[in-house]
Amino acid sequence: MSETDLSLATAPRHRPVPRRRRPIVSILMQDHGLAPADAMTALSEAHRSGADVSQALLAEELSRPETILAAQSTRHGALVLDPAKDPPDPALAGLLPPEVCLRHAVLPWRRSGGRLTVATARPERFEDLAALLPDETDPIEMALLPEGLLHEIITDRHGDEMARRAETQVPTHESCRDMGPGAAQRLGLGLLCALACLVGLLLAPTLFFTMATLLAIGTLLFAQLMKVAALVASQLSRQTESAAHGTRATVSLLIPLFREEDIAGDLLRRLKRLDYPRAGLDILFILEARDETTRRALEGLCLPPFVRVIEVPDGPITTKPRAMNYALRFARGEIVGIYDAEDAPAPDHLQRVVGHFARSPPEMACLQGILDFYNPQANWLSRCFTIEYATWFRVVLPGLARLGFAIPLGGTTVFFRREALEAVGGWDAHNVTEDADLGVRLARHGYRTELLPIVTREEANNRLWPWIRQRSRWLKGYMITWRVHMRAPWRLRRELGSWKTFGVQLVFLTAFLQFLLAPALWSFWLVLAGWSHPFGALFGTDALRALLWTFLATEGVSLLVSIAAISRSPHTGLLPWAPTLFLYFPLGAIAAYKAAFELVSKPFYWDKTAHGRSAPDHAGADLPEDGPAKRS
Repeated sequence: MSETDLSLATAPRHRPVPRRRRPIVSILMQDHGLAPADAMTALSEAHRSGADVSQALLAEELSRPETILAAQSTRHGALVLDPAKDPPDPALAGLLPPEVCLRHAVLPWRRSGGRLTVATARPERFEDLAALLPDETDPIEMALLPEGLLHEIITDRHGDEMARRAETQVPTHESCRDMGPGAAQRLGLGLLCALACLVGLLLAPTLFFTMATLLAIGTLLFAQLMKVAALVASQLSRQTESAAHGTRATVSLLIPLFREEDIAGDLLRRLKRLDYPRAGLDILFILEARDETTRRALEGLCLPPFVRVIEVPDGPITTKPRAMNYALRFARGEIVGIYDAEDAPAPDHLQRVVGHFARSPPEMACLQGILDFYNPQANWLSRCFTIEYATWFRVVLPGLARLGFAIPLGGTTVFFRREALEAVGGWDAHNVTEDADLGVRLARHGYRTELLPIVTREEANNRLWPWIRQRSRWLKGYMITWRVHMRAPWRLRRELGSWKTFGVQLVFLTAFLQFLLAPALWSFWLVLAGWSHPFGALFGTDALRALLWTFLATEGVSLLVSIAAISRSPHTGLLPWAPTLFLYFPLGAIAAYKAAFELVSKPFYWDKTAHGRSAPDHAGADLPEDGPAKRS
């Protein structure tokens, strides 16, 4: 039975116009001068990627879009629509949801003569439309429209509506958007808490300082125990990968850009290094509607056919997760990946990701890669940042995964099964660390995240105030994420289990409490200088000495884990800088207090990090670890 016969058998009311079955490559060769060698290349790429041959022809730039459209018209006996002369009927705008139209590249166009004309940019899959339309719909006939024009019409009609849905598609009980109202009340409450702390410090300084010290030591101990456990567990979690030849999937890469005019050209150059069939590659540059500077920068580039620009309509918030939720509607792939503007992925990333997904069960919904830097030698701050990232991505996250905890995702080099991503509602558009939040929500819905040893190099933020601003956003997001998932702790425990719920406290609560309570811990350095600590006045010198040794031991644990992390990275030259981290982490305390103030005053404010301010250390520093990059 032919594809057309199968469509008629399943949906006889939606009878398409009979098709002419000449292969499109044959039409292009006979009628439009396609070279036989190019035809063979297109057929080979279509087989390698699993895409339609028309998509392979476009992606490999073997034929012009208008020529392919004419050949499709000949093959299917379908009219090529011109919206300027024959606009779509606005009365049909509600026949199919815009998300369905985008997913299947179709658009109800007009009713005439007892038939419904439907425009499509993928005629080879037109028979899938029968199952989407209501049963009472007239018989359908195909018409052709370039995908870019189809997207323009849908965006003009439904762009604002889709942007509003992108802001609220995560269920209310899993979102932080309820923090929007009541800013004045939160600010008043925050000031009241600060005043209470000040009064306590003035009236009972010894008791207040002692209690803060005990809490700080407690969170520090939990954090260091987590690091040690992660170090041991990560030693047991070294992954092996087997080849997955012949695995095919379309991969959509979402790349949010906001005021990235300085790095757009470098980004495109790095993405072109990806070794993946172009017909199976769908790269979306996501712009905010008001971002004129990045738009002009992209207009000055020659974008390949597999790269598209998606503009997000203005709205009450301007965040990365809102932009990604909106752009996901335009994506073609069954696997969705995220890169940042400054990223330099290794060429084999996508092959390894697709292969790993193919070998994994459906509940394995997410793969997180390793982030590293291509400018660690820029200054002291970039060296410490590189060591910190090595600790997080090469020791802590693999260890947490091995221990069975929910993984707080990174915002880049992370890949999802699209079905799972849509099942949990995508990203929380209001959360400024949408990645970490999504990791917890995936776990709450029964999905798993695994670590994959693929490395992306990016630019280390090595300027003092921008570093503090970036870190304050991360810490504010951790505070928000903890608050969201702990608003109903028994529900969290029921969905995650006791062990993973404990992991949420270890990862999120200790992260921001350590920095907020850091001044209490700094006091121990003064003890070494001879200062009389208030703790000793209450509990005696022996207890103070024990606490001091505990503090020093935790510093030693941090140093040990950092050294282990550096040894797993290509940056062994940074080992002498590991002991200086005790001067680096106090910067996080400044960021934490900035984050706490913003939590009550402007929780959704996105403190944007500027990129393109620090070049790679040397030529090839942004290449993968097994490339010619030198060790730092």
